[in-house]
Amino acid sequence: MNILVINTGSSSIKYQLFNMDSETALVTGLAEKLGEESSILTHTPAEGGKGKFKVEKDRIADHAQGLSRIVELLIDREYGVIQDKSEIAAVGHRVVHGGEDFQSSTIIDEAVIRAVKDNIPLAPLHNPPNLKGIEVARKIFPDAPQVAVFDTAFHQTLPPKAYLYAVPHGLYWKNRIRRYGFHGTSHAYVSHEAAEFMGKKPEDVNLITIHLGNGASMAAVREGRSVDTSMGLTPLEGLVMGTRSGDIDPALPFFLAKNLNMSLDDIDRLLNKESGVKGLCGMNDMREVEDSAMAGDKKAGTALDVYAYRIKKYIGAYYAALGRVDALVFTAGIGENSPLIRGMCCEGLEELGIELDKGKNEERSKANRDISTADSRVKILVIPTNEEKRIARETKRILMSRT
Repeated sequence: MNILVINTGSSSIKYQLFNMDSETALVTGLAEKLGEESSILTHTPAEGGKGKFKVEKDRIADHAQGLSRIVELLIDREYGVIQDKSEIAAVGHRVVHGGEDFQSSTIIDEAVIRAVKDNIPLAPLHNPPNLKGIEVARKIFPDAPQVAVFDTAFHQTLPPKAYLYAVPHGLYWKNRIRRYGFHGTSHAYVSHEAAEFMGKKPEDVNLITIHLGNGASMAAVREGRSVDTSMGLTPLEGLVMGTRSGDIDPALPFFLAKNLNMSLDDIDRLLNKESGVKGLCGMNDMREVEDSAMAGDKKAGTALDVYAYRIKKYIGAYYAALGRVDALVFTAGIGENSPLIRGMCCEGLEELGIELDKGKNEERSKANRDISTADSRVKILVIPTNEEKRIARETKRILMSRT
């Protein structure tokens, strides 16, 4: 069974084609700068598989032309990995926001499309291009089922005590203002992988999953279900991120508006684009920040301290929320590749049963691995995330449930 996974941005289409009999990616690619004079399409077949690598720099007018060109490459005699588009059994779509309408992935029909449109106010930058990808794919693959996999769905198991804000209740039941959480596809994937790595079922373990990329979030996962998460109504809340502030005093925007005469747009840009690690030291690439800190840059060193301290505080909070923790799970670009950050986050947590093996932590590997000491009561795992594979798995699960 071949499943095409699509993640559509405002001017881009990320794609992967999976053979789900073996759960292997046959090809991955990215069409970017759609609508610009010089678009780029990068098509990369799996190493040792069919097809050839190709980069095109011809103009791609829009998403429809972009996906059509992707399909042409997939079936191309020289560059492709299949012979005909009919070999694609289904298309799985990443959809950022499902609001309270979707607690799991679903087959896309007109009612689903209306619900995703209704949730545009909650994700104005993401849901519209996600919908565009769905619209285009339904035209190109009219006979293939289309499945929506929502970033927010994994966190729909949060109890009211975790998702409600202490504001007038009418704002929730009238305007749907609450904690939703994001990166759900990643948290769900690594939770499953971590349990399997430990030789257990997801319902038998409690985990704290730590997704650290340019965007960052954490989740408390009890018996396979998310019960709390750090991002909120928007992806701005929670951890310190590359350019996002994370948790701040809610009165800060009022202070900025009153005393610095900043507009709402200025404040939005400040907190989302100019804050976080970048705001603290002028850089948001963690590799550069670490190198600068090691070279004696005090601002970079302070930025690392703030970044790790916020994560450590959430570890403590989620430990208390769960009561029992079987493992911390680090994932995403920084979580998977930064021994320094992992070490700083775990430092001083030995009394909680969290003991890092410094030698294992320094090892470089793309495999799932345990970096805790043999005596650590709580495992410390590094599990590379694969959101596209999670989408493919969910798409296959939905298809199989229909037969």
